[in-house]
Amino acid sequence: MKTQIPQIQLNQLLPQLRWQVGRLGVIGKIGLGLLVVSSIYFFSVVVPQESDLRKLKERAETLQTQALSKQTSGDAESGVKMSGDQALQAFYDFFPRVDSSPFWIRELVRIAQKHGVELSSSEYRLVNDNDARLARYEMILPVKGKYSQVRAFMAAALEAVPAMAISAIAIKRENVTSEKLEVRLEVNLYLNK
Repeated sequence: MKTQIPQIQLNQLLPQLRWQVGRLGVIGKIGLGLLVVSSIYFFSVVVPQESDLRKLKERAETLQTQALSKQTSGDAESGVKMSGDQALQAFYDFFPRVDSSPFWIRELVRIAQKHGVELSSSEYRLVNDNDARLARYEMILPVKGKYSQVRAFMAAALEAVPAMAISAIAIKRENVTSEKLEVRLEVNLYLNK
């Protein structure tokens, strides 16, 4: 008996609901549909992401406090702050020496082989401005491989050679069905004189 009462109420409610929806017209029905779709999207996508965002914010705050505590403990241990000239010298000391360029080129070749990327007929040029304390080793690297391989190569190269910057990328594909890309990377390696 109890299950019949809600069904009776539902049977009475459905004709009224159909009549109200019929009164809306085309624009009203589109608006109602958008409202329903946006509600579904909000509860299925946005709400779960809010909890992930909250967790990431908490993690970022934790990492910031850890970094700040390490920095203050490091300053307290050393007791010495660097002057502007010392900080500038530490900056320049970060960059590899000019004579180490063959090592970095071999490192790029090794990373390319590791990721299954083909390197061919590279061009190299050392740009040495007289008034600059850093030299720039310009390299043009023609690379062939799948998109995922080329992307992994670039990420690994930038991580392994921190004094390197990719200044330009040109991507070419033979045809739409081809998996292999022909990529022309213009890379600058900054070296300490």
